[in-house]
Amino acid sequence: MRFLIQRVKEASVTVKGQVVGKIGKGLLVFVGISNSDMIDTRIADKMVKKLIGLRIFEDENGKTNLDMKSVGGQLLIISQFTLYADCRKGNRPSFVNAGEPKKANDLYRYIIKKCREEMEQMHSMEEEHSMEEKFSPKVQEGIFGAEMDVALVNDGPFTIMLDSDDFR
Repeated sequence: MRFLIQRVKEASVTVKGQVVGKIGKGLLVFVGISNSDMIDTRIADKMVKKLIGLRIFEDENGKTNLDMKSVGGQLLIISQFTLYADCRKGNRPSFVNAGEPKKANDLYRYIIKKCREEMEQMHSMEEEHSMEEKFSPKVQEGIFGAEMDVALVNDGPFTIMLDSDDFR
């Protein structure tokens, strides 16, 4: 499993001309799932906890010390099988390492569910929310397997990768 994480000022995903997910300040996360990731969800749990807890937002001194909770951040999660492209031979990427679609979608749905649980728990600990925050979902998503247009304003730019191989 791979999470390509981009710190953003804003991001959105559009399918067939319709915006299906949109966030302000937060993280745009492209999720790639391989065949070997579909065995057990414990690695997904660890990766989601790491994602939510990453201290990659700047504090008042410009140091990356703040996490999602500290900045009231949002998540936009997009499935992206191309994170498992194998480009070692020739010029045409192979995607044989990408997860089988049905099982990959099941794990993608699980990751979104876990992110929502973590974000809900995180935000329920906060004492005050603005009216806008109360009615704005903290976790948005793309549509698995759809042709998507993703727009973002990368903050930094700041882009990092989490790989399940590092969590085994």
